[in-house]
Amino acid sequence: MKYSGWPESGELVVGEVDEITDFGVFVDLDEYENKRGLCHISEVASGWIKNVRDHVREGQTVVAKVIDVDESSQQIDLSIKDVNEHQRKEKIQEWKNEQKADNWMEIAFGDDVDDERYSAVANALLAEFESLYDSFESAAIHGTSALEDVDLDDDEIEAIVDTARQNVSVPYVNVTGYVDLRCPTGDGVDRIKEALKAAEGDEDEIPEEIELEVTYVGSPEYRIRVRAPDYKTAEDALEAAAGRASESIEADGGTANYHRERHEEDE
Repeated sequence: MKYSGWPESGELVVGEVDEITDFGVFVDLDEYENKRGLCHISEVASGWIKNVRDHVREGQTVVAKVIDVDESSQQIDLSIKDVNEHQRKEKIQEWKNEQKADNWMEIAFGDDVDDERYSAVANALLAEFESLYDSFESAAIHGTSALEDVDLDDDEIEAIVDTARQNVSVPYVNVTGYVDLRCPTGDGVDRIKEALKAAEGDEDEIPEEIELEVTYVGSPEYRIRVRAPDYKTAEDALEAAAGRASESIEADGGTANYHRERHEEDE
């Protein structure tokens, strides 16, 4: 997606070196429509520069910092030397992510989607998220609930979620805990089964971005595995599952003991 406006002073931008002169470098800005910036020779690299071509070449992708913007004269002043390696890598990754998101928009709404509809959907997403990529990533993790505050109709939201789920690689973490369940009553086995079912939870208790599995290890120990987008979410879901099992078995006169490590005698 290319922005129709102007970059702001201090902003990092990605561009392609279009022309090299004795006094500096002209850069076509990839993120802005019909915008070109000038990086003066003094801003290309630190120290004295004998030949600009020793530092950049035509067609090269660069990350530059916007020094000044003068809309009346259509001038954007850039600095390449003021961008450190960490900033450069981070900005390039952000730019690549937005290119992916741009492709996902075409998948969701067709590669022949008109500019007006594309802009309307994109602006609605950007009103709630920092970037298009963030909106697709959130949709892949949380489903339609991630977009409930976005001003789009149900069909548009469904298209975004379906595309996100098929194309976005979401980082997940896995955590494991154990719960020992005992019930001395005559129907103790059935009570334990009920406690395990409680641990698994129902649709209202388990958000769709979480995968939770309860398996038998060896009496009286049961394993709870949780897969979630981040550790806090995973840990909270793990403790909640153990809590549901404990509450269920204790209500029936049994006992529960939650622990993170498997008992040595069961190794």
